[in-house]
Amino acid sequence: MGRAPTKKRHPRDAADQMADECLAVRVRLLNRTLSAVYDEALRPLGVTVGQLNVLVVVAKRGPLSPGDVAKRLHMEKSTVSRNLERMRGHGWVTLSPSRSGRGQVLVIHAKGRKLLERALPLWEKAQEDAEALLGQRGAQSLRRTADSVWSRGGRG
Repeated sequence: MGRAPTKKRHPRDAADQMADECLAVRVRLLNRTLSAVYDEALRPLGVTVGQLNVLVVVAKRGPLSPGDVAKRLHMEKSTVSRNLERMRGHGWVTLSPSRSGRGQVLVIHAKGRKLLERALPLWEKAQEDAEALLGQRGAQSLRRTADSVWSRGGRG
């Protein structure tokens, strides 16, 4: 439950409160920590977890525009573009004209499907490592929280 705005305080007091209570910083730290677990596991394949997430969305939902991918994953378009440049260079995805002829859509290539297959056991190991890091209850809580936020319109 939210706090009412507080009266003017010393900047150090404000910094202490934010450092102690900020949810955003904790989520960002958790994101970086967990991403590192997955990135390390996927390193032998030359793919990051961010790129793998893009590939999964295109495999499941494609063909999609790069903007639609960014919206679904709540990523900046520039971040998606950087990932796609590398992914296209590897031949994992291709850009094709959309059916409407306005814009382009991403399509997973055979190399991308093969990468998903090769990544699965490495991803499963990373998943185990992440769950060990969080603990079973922590992992379940994270899933429930994310699912709850997404079900209330928190995902694109």
